[in-house]
Amino acid sequence: MPHRAPHATSTTESGSFCSARCTCGWRGPARRARSQARTDAERHLADVAAEPGTGSTDPGHPVE
Repeated sequence: MPHRAPHATSTTESGSFCSARCTCGWRGPARRARSQARTDAERHLADVAAEPGTGSTDPGHPVE
């Protein structure tokens, strides 16, 4: 089974919008609420953790 790097998410702001992104290349939609962007990041990490064969028990943690 190939080794995969853990996912690490963060949020970035552009004007009045905030979006979540991950080191894997995933990017969430632009949101006006930072809290919703953080929720998008948490959902991404949960989706990654639920994928079979990810090779990691710790998908990473959201970072601001």
